Amino acid sequence: MKNKKMKYLLSALSVLLVAYILYDSFSQPNTNDLNGDFKEVALYRNENNTGPIVRIYAVTVNGTPWEEMQKYGELMPYTKYGSTTVFFFAAGKPAPKDLMPGEVNFGKEFNPNCIARYEKDANGQVSFVQFPLKP
Repeated sequence: MKNKKMKYLLSALSVLLVAYILYDSFSQPNTNDLNGDFKEVALYRNENNTGPIVRIYAVTVNGTPWEEMQKYGELMPYTKYGSTTVFFFAAGKPAPKDLMPGEVNFGKEFNPNCIARYEKDANGQVSFVQFPLKP
């Protein structure tokens, strides 16, 4: 009788543990939870899988929710010794459809529409700059 009760108790605990793990896995925050109607319009990722991975994103956003933009950047993938850069552009204004690596990541005609830049470098240092390309 005791063995049967113990078996049911352990089974119930196992089911609860699995349910908690599933709930926790599927309830992680993501970019859809943020205010600002973020839309990724361009992505560059180098093809080098043996060295530093470079990721560059162009994202449009409604308004200027600065804190939400920083959270968006923090939710983007990052690889140790790699870098992740997110350029934010005002929604409804032209934004680049193609990005490239290097010092200049898109055409100069888009500079006035860039309202913020989030960067996480190879050392894990984070910077968030408002109007980074303003003349």
